[in-house]
Amino acid sequence: MSAEPSPGALTEPGADRKLGETATVEWAPKEGIDGKLSITIARLESTSYKQTFSGWKLDEATLERAPYFVRATIKNEGKTDLGGYDAPLWGLDGEGNLVEAAAFKEPFKPCDGKTFPKPFAPGATVNVCLVMLVPDQGKLVGVSFRPYEEFDPITWEADPVPYVAPKASAKPSSSASSSS
Repeated sequence: MSAEPSPGALTEPGADRKLGETATVEWAPKEGIDGKLSITIARLESTSYKQTFSGWKLDEATLERAPYFVRATIKNEGKTDLGGYDAPLWGLDGEGNLVEAAAFKEPFKPCDGKTFPKPFAPGATVNVCLVMLVPDQGKLVGVSFRPYEEFDPITWEADPVPYVAPKASAKPSSSASSSS
């Protein structure tokens, strides 16, 4: 068993992580923007088009892909606002291929939020969810942080768990603001 790195220390390229374990990485979403993130992958979820895309018009090419969700928590550990950038994570299929997270023009309730909020200031933490559509009805086996092609990726591999829709509640949410 390897020792946990000291807080703030960068995770070695090529490191393997388990679900729930954090990797701290440097990341430059574009030239002149230098960031530092702590990334924790919570879980991989398998779903179906019937379960989570009902009412959507999907083409044949999309239907040939298997849908998965990746849930992660990301903290901005650097000194730069990273608001508006997409979480720098790729899916990994059973063949070792990278899978890019799907983009949506409007909120997708079952799994919304691959883009960091504006602002995403230093010290801020966000929960993200990425939709991975794996080609040829393949299986999502992991997630990787790979900021550029030559980088030895940091990976989290795990078996997906079935997606369970949140239960609708008749009571107001405890996080709802009251007008007092």
